[in-house]
Amino acid sequence: MKRSTFILSAIAASPLGAFGGISHPPFQASHKPFKVNAGEARFGTHYKMKGLTSNTLDIKISGKDTNNALVVFEQTGQTPNGGPPLHIHIDQDEWFFVTEGEYLFQCGNERFQLKEGDTIFLPRNIPHAFIQLTEKAKTIVSFMPAGKMEAFFAITDKWITVPAREDLARIFADHGMKIVGAPITL
Repeated sequence: MKRSTFILSAIAASPLGAFGGISHPPFQASHKPFKVNAGEARFGTHYKMKGLTSNTLDIKISGKDTNNALVVFEQTGQTPNGGPPLHIHIDQDEWFFVTEGEYLFQCGNERFQLKEGDTIFLPRNIPHAFIQLTEKAKTIVSFMPAGKMEAFFAITDKWITVPAREDLARIFADHGMKIVGAPITL
C-alpha cells in the first residue's frame, strides 16, 4: 500500500474522518493568530452564570474564529457544591480540563472525580452535569461544534435569579440543550 493511501485511510477511519462530511475545513475562519491574555476574554466580556452558579466564563476561542466548529471558555468556579442541572447537548460534544480545584462529574450513570490536570470528554446526547468540590476551581471547557453556547452564556449573564422551570427549559432548548434532571449532589 502506498504511504499516502495508508495515511488517508487511517484518517478516514479515525475520529478526524468525521470532518469528511463537513463542506469546509473546520478551523478556517480565522486567518491570523491571536492571543488572549490570562484573566482576559476574547472580546473583553466576562460572562457570569447568574442564577445557576456564580461561575465566570471567558471566551478564549470563539465560534467566530473557527467557522463555529469549536468554542473554548475558561470557567472560573465560584460556586462550591454547585453546578448545572443534568442536561444533554443535542449536537455538541463537551470537553473539560481542570486547571485548579476538584469537581465531580456525572455522565450517564457514571461518576468521575476530577482534580487539577484531569480531563473528561462528555459525548453529545448523554446526560451530564458537574458539581464543584473545592472552594476555588477552574476549568477549560470546549464545545464541538460551538453551537449557541456563547449566546447561552450571554443570556445567563443577564439573570438575577434562576428563571422559572419552564423558562429555564425553554432557554436551554433554544440553545441546543435539554434539561433532563436536577443538579447532581454529593
